Amino acid sequence: MKTLILDGSLAGDRVGTYSAATLQSAAVARGWAAEVVVLRDKKIGNCMGDFFCWLKSPGKCHVADEHQEISRKYLESDLVIFLSPITFGGYSSTLKKIVDHQIQNTLPFFTTIDGEIHHQKRYDNYPDILIIGWLEEPDAEAESVFRNLAWRNSINFYAKSHVCGILYGTQSERVTKEQLDRLFEKVVRRESDRDATLPTITCSLAPATPVQRALLLVGSPRLEKSSSSSLGSYLFEQLQQQGVETETIYLYKAINTAARMDALRDAIDRVDLIVLAFPLYVDTLPAPVISVFEHVVTHCRKKLKTTRFTAIVNCGFPEASQNANAIAVCAEFARSAGFEWMGGLPLGAGEGMVHAQPLQQLGGQGRSLRQALERAAGELADGQPVSDKSRELLAKPVIPVWMYKLGGTIGWTMKARKNGTQKLLKARPYQKVTPG
Repeated sequence: MKTLILDGSLAGDRVGTYSAATLQSAAVARGWAAEVVVLRDKKIGNCMGDFFCWLKSPGKCHVADEHQEISRKYLESDLVIFLSPITFGGYSSTLKKIVDHQIQNTLPFFTTIDGEIHHQKRYDNYPDILIIGWLEEPDAEAESVFRNLAWRNSINFYAKSHVCGILYGTQSERVTKEQLDRLFEKVVRRESDRDATLPTITCSLAPATPVQRALLLVGSPRLEKSSSSSLGSYLFEQLQQQGVETETIYLYKAINTAARMDALRDAIDRVDLIVLAFPLYVDTLPAPVISVFEHVVTHCRKKLKTTRFTAIVNCGFPEASQNANAIAVCAEFARSAGFEWMGGLPLGAGEGMVHAQPLQQLGGQGRSLRQALERAAGELADGQPVSDKSRELLAKPVIPVWMYKLGGTIGWTMKARKNGTQKLLKARPYQKVTPG
């Protein structure tokens, strides 16, 4: 039996170091092989959302860094343990970076699990997972968001057994060890946690005042040529028509230099509304966006005026509801940053519908998208949270699920043919080799 422990903690994090060592000892005591990978010490690039791991080198990211060896070990393991400080109700950017690469372990084609669309398996077997997060002290809302993310990941990771646990920095080592031992034994017994629902997150009750300046943050690696940019830009065109001054920053450019991060902080100080537009990555935010959030909370100056925050998130599944965890993480970030949460706008089948085109070019198919964003722009310009009506309009399915699944099969097959990989689409580069 093999256990792989992925430590997503920061340097000097006592809980992370202690948890990794304790769990490794528990596995070894059972006669299992156990390895700890300290992710902060590894060279792992960000998932760039190019789908090359499906189309050009199926099952394997084309970037040859240390994530490839970790991915091989992941699929050779019987149990994988994820360790992370709970960060806005989700994972640290350090852990999320390797989680984002898990998309290569599925196929581009769709299947239905419990009435919901997911990607098909690439491999016959996947490891069980134990996901452990920690906070300095109890926080019921953040804990619920974290447990929901762990449960959502267990579905997409095809884990037969999945367990989630939460530790606190205020605990003694004795209490922490006892809890870690219980969690380890639970997953060894092949038990699983129950489905974890999200908490009810309320929008800001701050008095509504008209917005003067707004900042669009685009959290897609495709920058201007992304569906996230198309959605955010249309919303901001409507804000401009209502007299709001606007500015746009592409986060994947900002993370590259200290000067651009300084410029981001300055921009945040200037505005009273921030809108984040991004694609869903493995049930929540992409790692670089989380990294920016971490930086903002750690380094931004205390604001002297009210700053409102909202998010537009689109996913490649037809159900807008699959964006729920990402929106909850955005709300948790707003709480941590001292921003007023104005609600989120979820879109299903985003890439399939928008294709990074200006929304004006989508014709009748994009009517409900435009109406939703126009309505939301009016609400936000007045300093009001996004209404249920705006959310429902954006989330309204335009394509029947059966048609979306069929279109996905045809579309991915045609793209593979163009790349000369049609016969390799179901390749298993990290297939576990059975001795003998």
